Amino acid sequence: MNSADLGRRVGVPSTALFTDQYELTMVQAALKAGTADRRSVFEAFTRRLPEGRRYGVVAGIGRVLDAVENFHFDDEMLTFLREQNVVDGPTLAWLADYRFSGDIWGYPEGEVYFPGSPILRVEGSFAECVLLETVILSILNHDSAIAAAASRMSAAAGGRGLIEMGARRTHELSAVASARAAYIGGFNTTSDLAAGFRYNIPTVGTSAHAFTLLHDTERDAFRAQVDSLGRGTTLLVDTYDVTEAVRTAVEVAGTELGAVRIDSGDLLLVAHRVRQQLDELGATETKIVVTSDLDEYAIASLAAAPVDAYGVGTQLVTGSGQPTCSMVYKLVARAGSADPAEPLRPVAKKSLGAKSSVGGRKWAARRLDEYGIAEAEVIGTGAVPAELADRQLLVELVKGGEVVAREPLDAARERHIAARAGLPMSALQLSRGEPVIPTEYM
Repeated sequence: MNSADLGRRVGVPSTALFTDQYELTMVQAALKAGTADRRSVFEAFTRRLPEGRRYGVVAGIGRVLDAVENFHFDDEMLTFLREQNVVDGPTLAWLADYRFSGDIWGYPEGEVYFPGSPILRVEGSFAECVLLETVILSILNHDSAIAAAASRMSAAAGGRGLIEMGARRTHELSAVASARAAYIGGFNTTSDLAAGFRYNIPTVGTSAHAFTLLHDTERDAFRAQVDSLGRGTTLLVDTYDVTEAVRTAVEVAGTELGAVRIDSGDLLLVAHRVRQQLDELGATETKIVVTSDLDEYAIASLAAAPVDAYGVGTQLVTGSGQPTCSMVYKLVARAGSADPAEPLRPVAKKSLGAKSSVGGRKWAARRLDEYGIAEAEVIGTGAVPAELADRQLLVELVKGGEVVAREPLDAARERHIAARAGLPMSALQLSRGEPVIPTEYM
């Protein structure tokens, strides 16, 4: 495995201020009270899946590891905190030496999850763990939402190509994270070069309508593109008249034309007409790519169309209506001191309504039926039953502050394909429904 397989992490700035002020003020108060070093266990989980979703997708773990590794306070940050009177002098001194030294376990990236799944378990002193809350949730909530949308679109596409092209529809940094999460969820390529550079995701792109409008005629535009990019390029054929554009495209590029892109109109009808026209012109190997505000429902509706690839933007990078997973980060167990020999005791929020949580340091396993298909997400705090010992889901990610589980992005992508295939078939239904398997506590 070479370093490029793991993504480029050069020039990554400190993530220490990607946090809420109350994380630091809690540390200040805990330091003064003498409780900051109490051994603690935090867990990230969601109480429910977004409405209508039947499974969640774990994405962002690799970015969480980067964030933890780069979570430190430099002199400029400390000066800012001092000038703004965010925390006092002793706390600033403590922050100056901060490096996470604990352990992190979690679901491997690409795995699926369900309500209550302990997606990430962070162990260490209270102070060093609580500081990571906001940045961890920021990454997991965003990336997992995008990956879940991508997974649904991938299932709807039924093996046809998927192009992530949402960079212009979101924040520039979110666009890179979205492309990464979409790749895990089943997309094949991205139009975002920053994502390609950072995470080695294959990139694609040819031209927009502006390129056609620049030239005196559509033929001139097609000729310029083919002369520059070759006959295998993709020509955009809906700037003016689609039928005339397809005819011109084949005349210019020949039957070796790589693909045509359709970005407007009744995509089902137009795709059938374009396929028939291409075949009649002898361009039987020319592919058809469709774009235009697609989501999983639109993709599913095009299942009968002669489409080879879909380009998705807005709906993907906004989670297709579910831009967050509502994950939370809760203290679930603590000791009375930093002594590793002192036992942990479960703690939990006991609020009225749906905001209560289950205390205790948890394990998770997925029980399978006789056919090897998932039938329950089993979560417990005691001994793992023998029959579930080889079905445990959490893996070690950080040990003693050192990252121990970096992996290529393709590994997470392949894991998701396998995890999704291991769910009941109803998981792929786009109709509204409950989680495809129940969560059981032991």
